[in-house]
Amino acid sequence: MDFIFSFFIIGGIIVAALNGRIDIILDAAVSSAEGAVQRSINLIGIVSLWLGIARVAEKSGLIAILSKAIAPVFRRLFPSIPKDHPALGCILMNLSANMLGFGNAATPFGLKAMQELQTLNDTPDTASDAMCTFLAINTSSVTIVPATIIALRTSAGSKNPTEVVAAILFATTCSTLAAVIFDYIFRFFSRRKI
Repeated sequence: MDFIFSFFIIGGIIVAALNGRIDIILDAAVSSAEGAVQRSINLIGIVSLWLGIARVAEKSGLIAILSKAIAPVFRRLFPSIPKDHPALGCILMNLSANMLGFGNAATPFGLKAMQELQTLNDTPDTASDAMCTFLAINTSSVTIVPATIIALRTSAGSKNPTEVVAAILFATTCSTLAAVIFDYIFRFFSRRKI
């Protein structure tokens, strides 16, 4: 990827220079940097809000309550994780953040979940079944409210920033179902080879 992006950037600069239009490159660089800063500022509020809510939920014990409530679902998806293990709370917070479209806020919970799952791993240099399942679900993740996408569309001046919600919900539901199905298929075949 580094080579491809470098090729496009350098190629664009060379073509602009050969045509005597290097000013286009400078204008594009400045306007892109400006847009990146503006979008970052818009996202800081959303991410901060979610991280604050997550912290309150963690301190109030809500995560523990929700973990117990969804334990039957997690029991089937993650049979190797003990009932009250901290990894379940981290997985819950990661999936909740992803469902609400806060991918950036989900990352710290995902990393913490992997650390907790590693404590249960008998072979530290190989990913466990629970780690693979979590990664598959985290990557595909059902998104009910794509808050970050809505915020980006709003900041870009969209007249109807929520019109993509149904399509995103459908696509992410399909991707999550496919991830869970293929996770079980690959797990089944890997065990048969052993």
